[in-house]
Amino acid sequence: MLTDFNPRAKLASQRDRGPAQSAQALPNARGSTVEQQTTQLRRAIGPGGTIARLVVGPAFIAAAFVVGEFEWYSPLLGLVGFPLVLTIGQRLRTRWAPGRLQATGPLGFFLNFAIAVPFFIIPFTSSAAWLFYGVSMLIAALRGYAGCEVLAISNWLLRRDDQVGCVVFSPIDSAEARAQGSGA
Repeated sequence: MLTDFNPRAKLASQRDRGPAQSAQALPNARGSTVEQQTTQLRRAIGPGGTIARLVVGPAFIAAAFVVGEFEWYSPLLGLVGFPLVLTIGQRLRTRWAPGRLQATGPLGFFLNFAIAVPFFIIPFTSSAAWLFYGVSMLIAALRGYAGCEVLAISNWLLRRDDQVGCVVFSPIDSAEARAQGSGA
């Protein structure tokens, strides 16, 4: 096939399959092959989405100390526990569904919101949730990740680009994508 010789077409084909399915054997310095995952390097958010995350992220981190009941275990739960559970869950999901998760419709938004809200309300997890989401927003801003921050850390660790509907930033990201698409 002629597109096999086109590096851009090959990269687009790998990107369409998702990072988990686009592993390729590359020679290392000794001539043997090394499995390397191909990940999408372009930013999926514009300057408005980046700035919004850089502003709201620190506000969420501050809320962990002000709004929530900050305890000694809050950083452990928010910065290790939540990301660990999500990373393991996401990794297990890829065993039976290796393709990219794209839950950005109304059901994805609703489920994401319905699952997240209790963590902010329950006193034991409140500060950890504020901390987790705040740090995740900063990581999403730095990486240019357009999905909900709930997957920002696990996507980074697993080199994936799975998406769940983001109640807070999707309107900003959509508006920027439309403006960029129209040449504005």
